[in-house]
Amino acid sequence: MITRRTFLKGAAAGIAGAAVASKGVMAEEGKAVPKIRVSSCSVGFDDGKKAGLEGVEIGVGGAAEKLRIADPTFREEQKKKMQETGLVVSSFMMGLFNSEPLASDPRGPAWLEQSIEGAKDLKAQVILVAFFGKGSLLEGRKVKTADVDVVVERLKAAAPKAREAGVILGIENTLDAKQNAEILDRIGSPAVKIYYDCYNLQGQGYDVVDEIRFLKDRIAIFHFKNGGEYLDNGKVKFEPIVEAIKEIGYKGWIVLETSHPSKNAAADTKRNADYVRKLFGVGV
Repeated sequence: MITRRTFLKGAAAGIAGAAVASKGVMAEEGKAVPKIRVSSCSVGFDDGKKAGLEGVEIGVGGAAEKLRIADPTFREEQKKKMQETGLVVSSFMMGLFNSEPLASDPRGPAWLEQSIEGAKDLKAQVILVAFFGKGSLLEGRKVKTADVDVVVERLKAAAPKAREAGVILGIENTLDAKQNAEILDRIGSPAVKIYYDCYNLQGQGYDVVDEIRFLKDRIAIFHFKNGGEYLDNGKVKFEPIVEAIKEIGYKGWIVLETSHPSKNAAADTKRNADYVRKLFGVGV
């Protein structure tokens, strides 16, 4: 079952860094990220700091000729929050493509360009390019071939700008690993990879562990969630998933898209972040 927060309500979150890497994600000035870092698209900077996160994922804004992320004033506000909290913007989320699909909206290419420029300014490493709701690339179990063709061309056109900016366009959808690999092959750029959501794709019936091992360094970043439960108490069992992530040598961001069962966002996010760090053996 898809629970893309931006499709229902819109989301905010992001990531930091600046160089496209061949394996995982890189930090500023081309230095490899030394360990797994935890971000969230479910809380903002203040609750993120209370929860002990290292970053947040922010939304680019709703549909408009000029996205919120293209507004210098908004970006300065984000920089101020970064300075105040010590957190970084790990990534951007382009949830607007769920209602205004990249495959059909004529503004899509400009939105990609605006988001790439914003990511470069805020040193966000990955932009989540979402394909849910109206933007889904599946109809039932059948691939929307015509939509995929347009998406490939638009991402291929944006890829050189993303690569120059040190940003990865991370496509997130409900296709299986082989179908996504075929899209990446057609685009042919290291600046376009997969934003892998373990919960959503298990919900599609895919073997998440096998998919991670198959995609390897074609995965840019991960979403972790477990529906309305804590990460350690739901349908998805993260222990084998984390082992697969370790096997492929991934070092980068785990972005929490988690719920708040206790209604205390900071406390629940901290519980989930601590669990992630324990699984990876970092910061514990």
